[in-house]
Amino acid sequence: MLLAKRTSIWRARYEVSQDGHRVAHWDGSLWRSGGDVEVAGQTFHVRGNAWGSRFSMLDKAGGVVAAADRVGRKRWTVTAGGTTYQFQRASVWSQAQDLYAGDRQVGSVRKVSFWGSDVAVDLPGVPLPVQIFVLGVVVTMWQAQAAAAGSGGGG
Repeated sequence: MLLAKRTSIWRARYEVSQDGHRVAHWDGSLWRSGGDVEVAGQTFHVRGNAWGSRFSMLDKAGGVVAAADRVGRKRWTVTAGGTTYQFQRASVWSQAQDLYAGDRQVGSVRKVSFWGSDVAVDLPGVPLPVQIFVLGVVVTMWQAQAAAAGSGGGG
């Protein structure tokens, strides 16, 4: 399991660790959907469309490493390396996102506590760069939902 600790009050910056060792860094973009990811010395760029419903993780050469589709919906997907990962919101009352294999929940991305902003990422069998991509997409989705709720645009 990965633990993502927020390192900035003003921006979506997270240090990601596994068993107490730093394995990645997520730096959310201030002005657009997405951000930058550093995993094992490699930098990836995450870019989202204007609606925040599609995201792509690009390598240094601009090649797509992973893609997320239907983000913000009850069910959404991430495709990477020829594998499609199915995600679903845990419940109407929760922001947690669960990973499914068929009809069985096998992992999740959720806040560590109700009041905090640290995130637990438990996605067994998913490659580390893809796990960090999912973390970035989920954090960006949560920020967009909070902004919409705060502006009165939530419903």
